[in-house]
Amino acid sequence: MSGDAKNRAKRTELAAAKSRVDLSEVQPGLSRAQALAGLRSAGEATRLRILALLAAGELNVKDLTQILGQSQPRISRHLKLMAEAGLIRRFREGSWVFFRLADSGAEATLAHAIVASLDPTDLTLARDRARASAVQKARAEAAQAYFDAHASEWDRIRALHVTEREVEAAIDAALGHGRFTLLVDLGTGTGRILELFAPRANRALGFDLNRAMLAYARMKLERAGLFQAQVRHGDLHNVPLPDGAADAVVLHQVLHFLDDPAAAVAEAARLLAPGGRLLVVDFAPHELEFLREQSAHRRLGFARDQLGRLFENAGLKLERFRELKPAPSDGKLTVSLWLGLKPALAAKKRKAGTKVEAAA
Repeated sequence: MSGDAKNRAKRTELAAAKSRVDLSEVQPGLSRAQALAGLRSAGEATRLRILALLAAGELNVKDLTQILGQSQPRISRHLKLMAEAGLIRRFREGSWVFFRLADSGAEATLAHAIVASLDPTDLTLARDRARASAVQKARAEAAQAYFDAHASEWDRIRALHVTEREVEAAIDAALGHGRFTLLVDLGTGTGRILELFAPRANRALGFDLNRAMLAYARMKLERAGLFQAQVRHGDLHNVPLPDGAADAVVLHQVLHFLDDPAAAVAEAARLLAPGGRLLVVDFAPHELEFLREQSAHRRLGFARDQLGRLFENAGLKLERFRELKPAPSDGKLTVSLWLGLKPALAAKKRKAGTKVEAAA
């Protein structure tokens, strides 16, 4: 046997050993019946395509019919079979049902192994990814158009829900009095959070993709003389700040617009220094379906445990939860606050005198 052949054989043996180790770590493990059910449920061309799409994010039946070009009944049947086998999870939000790849249990290990085995250069899968990107882009443009049309009115729109004064008092109580070395507001909108907390921060930065919003926020901050507060154009999923740069991060009425709230929470957690706090302010679950079309809401609120799991997955401890419930006769939405803490464990110390810089 030549040297190259021996090396290839050794690599194959190592890969097989690694695979055996990985499978042995699955707890509690799939029974033969479960394994067969999972493999059968995935053993169809369209279902493999669906698994690949759901590995990249949550989608609903309408999304999948647009991406795959198939009928709603056909897509629904594929989803039902894979959900029954445990490869995917479903959750209802108002009149919509979303699906995602299973993220826990032995079935999740099988689902991820199936997706990992697919060739990412496959032309069909590549076209599916492109169509999925187009669907997401259309949603993002709808949200952007909404913000553009309401930049100067955003503060008043917020006040239509629960009393803004009450919400701001609760935010103030949750974050505490500081002093903050760096406070970051993701999806800053009109910059109201920066207005509230910049006076107790050495520096405050707000990020948003909407330039009209940023211009409005910048004007307000300059008028208030809050020159330690700045706004920057930036994606809240990819913030141009180093790990552990901030001691407080806020997501105020932002998550319900997003396709992937988990990614936003994870990015916020990345920004936090040990002992830092993440405050999420958003709506409790509700059934105002018109907000999807009229206001580009992707989610109809969040339950306590739903965000609690996102915090846990991002390495944060849920320290406090509070609900601000309006009077039943008001017909307004309940606002919830989640405060997460990044454990003050061993971490890299920032060099003395290091300045935090953000892209303009």
